[in-house]
Amino acid sequence: MANVLASLRSNQSLKRKLLSPKTGVPLVALVLVIALLTNKVDIGFSDTWEHITTLNPWWYAAAFVSHYSTFIFRGARWRVLIANAHRHGGGPPPTVAYAARVILMAWFGNSVTWFRMGDAYRAYAYASDTNTSFSRSMGTVMADRFIDLIVVAVLITIGVGALFIGGQIVPPILLVVVAAGALVVVGLGLIGMILARRWVAPRLPEKIREAYQRFHSGTMDSFGRMHVVFALGVLGWLSEAGRLFCVVMSVGTPVALGLVLFVPMANGLLTAVPLTPGGLGLVETGVTGLLGLELAVEAALAVALVDRSISYVSIVALGGAVFMARQIRAARQAYAHEKGETA
Repeated sequence: MANVLASLRSNQSLKRKLLSPKTGVPLVALVLVIALLTNKVDIGFSDTWEHITTLNPWWYAAAFVSHYSTFIFRGARWRVLIANAHRHGGGPPPTVAYAARVILMAWFGNSVTWFRMGDAYRAYAYASDTNTSFSRSMGTVMADRFIDLIVVAVLITIGVGALFIGGQIVPPILLVVVAAGALVVVGLGLIGMILARRWVAPRLPEKIREAYQRFHSGTMDSFGRMHVVFALGVLGWLSEAGRLFCVVMSVGTPVALGLVLFVPMANGLLTAVPLTPGGLGLVETGVTGLLGLELAVEAALAVALVDRSISYVSIVALGGAVFMARQIRAARQAYAHEKGETA
């Protein structure tokens, strides 16, 4: 009887989670997107399904490897930023493997929560593991996000140029305007931080002022060795472009290389604004629409769904497993510490 009641409670809990805004709204958004595509475009879903079921597993595996190599480059970049921020003291930077693992957990957090809470978790995890300031760690994450937007803006411009040179596809110039806007946002954000430190921070309560000073220092001190930081950022995004290239090859629908570079950058802009967790609904629509510049809509949708099986579903699965392992390890350490104190 107890087992039956436990099962019922578990099912009720699952239903509440599925119907909660955190999970229900993104699912509804995805359903509405598919419904909108169905109403606006005559999609042959049997053709889409055929593309998916006949994909080349070797190219798919290569896409998987290419995608997860981005964490190596991103982890190395964050390590450099932390080393820059700590050059006046603060301990040695983490290993690339550690930084990559924390970023993977952060991406999991961004995929299942609103407002990119995974970024805050990244700062929390590093601060907790190294016994350093959360505010200063959050500053390095903010610097990482700023640099990411700059890299995306540069690469999306290159992708547009490649498409114009190819002459077969006319890319939407609006995304270049959005990329330029992202650079303006970065610039205004940095100027705002400088002004806030000079004019606002001195008027804040002491604890808040000190926290902001650490955050400001963590952000501004991170900017150094920019040639290395920028190169690692480019390699990280090229890994994602490589994922898309392998996906389109696995589905058997090769496209222009300019489009392969352009689409992941456009998605980077879409997910920069956290309207849904992990860009769920937005990215699928964006990939389908952009690839539809060259492919039939059925093939474009197949590529989008296969691509998201790696860039979203696998992140939730693998990132969630790494996150749970860390939480279990932290709980055991806390229990052992508490037990040692009471002994």
